[in-house]
Amino acid sequence: MFLHLHFGNVAAICGVGVGWTWHSPTWSGPDGSSHNEFAAGHSAPTFPRVSVEKASTKVGDRPIVTMMPDSNRPEFAERDPDMPDDALGLGLDLPPVAPPTAPAAPTPSAPASAPANSGGAAYRVLARKYRPQTFAELIGQDAMVQTLGNAIKRDRLAHAFLMTGVRGVGKTSTARLIAKALNCIGVDGQGGPTIDPCGTCEPCVAIAEGRHIDVIEMDAASNTGIDDIREIIEAVRYSAVSARYKIYIIDEVHMLSKNAFNALLKTLEEPPGHVKFLFATTEVNKVPITVLSRCQRFDLKRISTAKLADHFADIAAKEHVEAEVEALTLVAQAAEGSVRDGLSILDQAIAHADMEGDGKVTAAQVRDMLGLSDRGAIRRLFGLILAGDAQGMLAEARSQYNLGVEPLAMFAGLLSEVHRLTLAKVGAPRDGALDADAAALVEEHADRLSFPDLHRLWQLLLKGQEEVARASVPLDAADMALLRVIHAATLPDPGELAKMIGQGSFAAPPASAATGPSAPQSATVQTLMPTDFHALLDRLAREGFVSLEMTLRDVVRLVEYAPPVLAYQLAGPVAPGFVAELRDALAKVTGTRWDVEERAGEAAPSLLEQEQAKADAEKRIILESPLVKAAFAAFPEAELLDSDAHDMKWSKSA
Repeated sequence: MFLHLHFGNVAAICGVGVGWTWHSPTWSGPDGSSHNEFAAGHSAPTFPRVSVEKASTKVGDRPIVTMMPDSNRPEFAERDPDMPDDALGLGLDLPPVAPPTAPAAPTPSAPASAPANSGGAAYRVLARKYRPQTFAELIGQDAMVQTLGNAIKRDRLAHAFLMTGVRGVGKTSTARLIAKALNCIGVDGQGGPTIDPCGTCEPCVAIAEGRHIDVIEMDAASNTGIDDIREIIEAVRYSAVSARYKIYIIDEVHMLSKNAFNALLKTLEEPPGHVKFLFATTEVNKVPITVLSRCQRFDLKRISTAKLADHFADIAAKEHVEAEVEALTLVAQAAEGSVRDGLSILDQAIAHADMEGDGKVTAAQVRDMLGLSDRGAIRRLFGLILAGDAQGMLAEARSQYNLGVEPLAMFAGLLSEVHRLTLAKVGAPRDGALDADAAALVEEHADRLSFPDLHRLWQLLLKGQEEVARASVPLDAADMALLRVIHAATLPDPGELAKMIGQGSFAAPPASAATGPSAPQSATVQTLMPTDFHALLDRLAREGFVSLEMTLRDVVRLVEYAPPVLAYQLAGPVAPGFVAELRDALAKVTGTRWDVEERAGEAAPSLLEQEQAKADAEKRIILESPLVKAAFAAFPEAELLDSDAHDMKWSKSA
């Protein structure tokens, strides 16, 4: 059987089981001569020899012809990968040709292929290198780890978990750790689910490398449609190939469309026993409540600055990098609770470190890298503001600006200083990044300033920061805002001003009244504190705590009233949480935390009892008057009414 193929001037004659031959294209000239496309000195192209076999099947009445490579010509067995399937011009889509069983030996002159990076493996950033591989390495999420551990031990595993939190706290890493924990088989291959996966068995290694066939990780940001979810719904019906559980990790799940969420609901509520869903999102508010109700939710917390600094110190030691404690603290503060962000900044800080200084990461270099102002400079600027030195303040602000500190960063530093002073004043733990001198200065300023002063400074600086952010010339706006802060320091406190107006005195206090050591802190506090219990109740009523005011008036018997101390006894039942509600209300209306307690001892009657006793005394006086006695004698059925005072009705028998 022969197959004759003819395409224009290109012709081939093929026999069954016989290789075919290509003729080079030819054309006829004007004189009838034949011309070849490949003239003298040009070689004709070489094509692989193929065989044509009969097809065993038919499509309609036409047999399917399969072309196979000629095994007798191994040099043509391997197809050029850059050549398209239709490159021969036959109009046929040729299937890829299988490689020969024995590859040809490389020519001696061909150099061996070298790796892309001749200097070794590519550098892995710290955020990838130190990604948690066990739950013990996951910092700051102890509550979640304990919950998962107990669930695994008690065999009470949920079918769906949702991890939420800010970026970089370990949501995706936690999902992978859960996948390890559920599919770990142990070193001996006989283990079960555990909160401490071994990390060495095949499932643990495959999951860590992202190649496990039964752990499917999907990015919802790029797979948002219902078709992507439909594939999952179809696939969950089949059992896991090699693992204990088939696990679907869907990152940024809030990016799924509404239809995709709806399509997932039924499968998510009643999945097969071999399937677990692990969701991760930074915006849990965008996830439908119908999905949240079907998942066990874990809120991953921001990592504290202290824990981040300790974690970065350990990593710096592992990387054989020397770093200052303050530098690591600055990196931790810039991370804002995100481990990944902090490691990225630390990576940058190590690269930024001065090589001539043995690569030590210093606080000054970190500030320069992040564009932060020096804390010492900020304290000097803050001290000049408190001293009311306008010229010195402007000179210091200009000096910091010339050193590269932006006005917004300057205001951020001042706000941070006010925040630190306020925390120090309420007795919060001292900032570990401060040295002894700085800590002493903070304590001095905290003792010097009252709470109203600090709150006023915060509001003024916050307003100035907003103006600087909107200004076309930020430095000028910063100067004006700081001058306004200095000018406001010479003004009286609003509470003091109200007291002065009430007394009819409008004399301005001295300039140092708000900032000097003799600042009227006690006077300010006294103006905020009601003078007696009645004034306190009136203050609560004006601030909207009407129900609390009525409770205090009706059932509280006063043992001691010495602001901010309130001791009492109860003359009747009160609502649950009465003490906590009372403390919060008093702190809000007075600006000071109160010591509220129920105490034994001698107590005065409640205000309601006092009013009732007063009314009873008045009633007795009236009933004992001769005129009233004569009226009741003449009219035995008469009643004594007092509707003006208490809207009460008293009978003779009462």
